Amino acid sequence: MSEPGGASGIRGGGGRRVSLLLAVAGLSYLIDLCSKLAVVAELENRPAVQVIGTWLELRVMRNSGAAFGIGETTTIVFTLVAAGVAVAIARLARKLYSVPWAMALGLLLGGALGNLTDRLFRAPGGLEGAVVDFISVRGFSVMNLADWALFCGSVLIVFCTIRGWELDGTGGESGEPRSAGAA
Repeated sequence: MSEPGGASGIRGGGGRRVSLLLAVAGLSYLIDLCSKLAVVAELENRPAVQVIGTWLELRVMRNSGAAFGIGETTTIVFTLVAAGVAVAIARLARKLYSVPWAMALGLLLGGALGNLTDRLFRAPGGLEGAVVDFISVRGFSVMNLADWALFCGSVLIVFCTIRGWELDGTGGESGEPRSAGAA
């Protein structure tokens, strides 16, 4: 397997990037979990807290559906999808040598696990728990930090794909593997 060089930095020197993936996933999961615990304890059943006027507020809502409240009667499907994402990322980790891909998959895993935790342990429970959302953008949506991790991870995946970067750290703008000496 050839190792890319140059300024792209898609492979930062030997070894798989599983530890980076797990660190990013763990950090994003922990931030999401702590934020949800804090807003439930301090803000639930209270008036919204204005951050930027009425454009951006902190308002606790329970969401049994997906983004924008879609699919509220099919909560178990979202639970299974989140579990499937975690399994798929675990399988992809065997081929992971790319730093950007490790970060992207770590964000996806952390976000999926954050919302999966709510689905498993929040009322009504049993794979049908409601996700705690609290970041309200007027006229758009109410979301949480797990949702942001999922969004940022997805954007990074699109970026890596457009650049032609592979999970194994090969590729570039042309999508061709590069030799160690290439710029």
